[in-house]
Amino acid sequence: MRAMAMAMRAICAINWLVGQVFSWLALGVVAVCFTVVVQRYVFAISYVWMQDLYIWLSGAMFTAVAGFALLRDDHVRVDIFYRPAGARHKAIVDLIGTVLFLLPFCAVVYIYSMPFVQRAWTYHEASANVGGMPGLFILKSFIIAFAGLLALQGVAMMLRSILVLKGREDLVPEYFRYPVPHVPQALPEGPL
Repeated sequence: MRAMAMAMRAICAINWLVGQVFSWLALGVVAVCFTVVVQRYVFAISYVWMQDLYIWLSGAMFTAVAGFALLRDDHVRVDIFYRPAGARHKAIVDLIGTVLFLLPFCAVVYIYSMPFVQRAWTYHEASANVGGMPGLFILKSFIIAFAGLLALQGVAMMLRSILVLKGREDLVPEYFRYPVPHVPQALPEGPL
């Protein structure tokens, strides 16, 4: 059980570090986009490579931080039944959902994108736009990173679920525990 907890912590640490580093690309996206707009509308000049740059930075950021978002439970979910449920119920749902949906999805993304990425690397693919950025093959590699980091975090979720179902929630780090369901309380009576 302790080995599972250590593996889960290691995976979470990897995704946390990647998330902390790549979330700063949002600032770069804003700075480059602002520069492109000022250059175009104030100085009447435009560089295609700069337009490529903020799109590519966005792509790199969103694919790299997917595992981090899953770690923080920031993905969109319809949780009408999930949110108020207890830790055991959430663990069962997460375990089944990870095995049946998340990991197969990551496998499909990896399998179908690998030839695409390999082909881009063989001829060092660049932007299709004239005057665009070189190195599109590097950006396409983020698809593989996306599948890998998301699958890793899925494994961490599975390990958390197993620990909770085995009654060893004490081995789950505080930041990765299931939140206690919030029970709304009645509003106090008052003049309004």
